[in-house]
Amino acid sequence: MAISGQNQRQMISKKELTVFVVDDDPIYRALYKQYLLNMGFEKIKMFSNGQACINRLIDNPDIILLDHQMTPIDGLETLKKIKRFNPNIFLVYLSGQANMKVTIDALKYGAFDYIIKSNKQEEEQLEVVITKILNLKELMAAQPKGIFKKLLNLFA
Repeated sequence: MAISGQNQRQMISKKELTVFVVDDDPIYRALYKQYLLNMGFEKIKMFSNGQACINRLIDNPDIILLDHQMTPIDGLETLKKIKRFNPNIFLVYLSGQANMKVTIDALKYGAFDYIIKSNKQEEEQLEVVITKILNLKELMAAQPKGIFKKLLNLFA
């Protein structure tokens, strides 16, 4: 009996994933937290600046929502440090400006996607991006781990 690809995939539960929200604006932090709660996430940690987020990377977040304009370090510097710590963290870059250079830099340094704040479709865009991340995580979880398993699969 054949098992469909959907059934073979390990289902990722939103309740199991940890999401960091990093934004210096308390209103946006609360807004993103509510969006995530509405999507079914429970493990949500809030940070008012990039350094506070970096200091907690040992908590192994699965997804980080990261604002661009912050102090003492901006979003791009925070992004670079996060990716050096763990390149497998999915990072969604958020900015109030539609600046092409910032967008390109964020994607170049490892952001999974870029969302412009104060956009009428911001919540829907965030949901679409997070759904893509969850689908990708499921596909990755279904893949054999390590070089030896990959080699064994060549001969299976």
